[in-house]
Amino acid sequence: MKIVNIVTSVIAVICLSACTSIYDKHVQWQPVKPEVFPVVTAVGYAPISLQKSTHETQRMLMAIKASKLAAYAELAEQVYGQQVASNMTMGDLLIENHQLKASVHGVIRGAKVVKSYPVGDTYATELSIDFKDVYDIYIASARKQEIKDVTYY
Repeated sequence: MKIVNIVTSVIAVICLSACTSIYDKHVQWQPVKPEVFPVVTAVGYAPISLQKSTHETQRMLMAIKASKLAAYAELAEQVYGQQVASNMTMGDLLIENHQLKASVHGVIRGAKVVKSYPVGDTYATELSIDFKDVYDIYIASARKQEIKDVTYY
């Protein structure tokens, strides 16, 4: 019985030691390039007459900036999605209060203004983002990679 326990223990030690990494290794990484790059567009609008200024030119400039920011927010919604939170209270099995809240968080890099123009009393700005450009920016900064080669020493 002792011999069986000793043999079993020796086999267990040999098997478990085979699972450990005795050698150090060096891993080389290589970037992964997607096959298709989509182009996403967005339009933002802002009213000119409702801008808080007494000068017409300043109201127009403010509307241009506001429409550009609205277009960036729309791009962020398309790229990152929109987070929606809901809150509802009930009393006596009747809905007393129902609130919805939406938010978008993200960084947009590489977007280009396609066109900015007035439409009546509203200013519109069209933005475009080519994900080929986003990929190039991402590779230059984050360097998402996969294993290319592993060398054991």
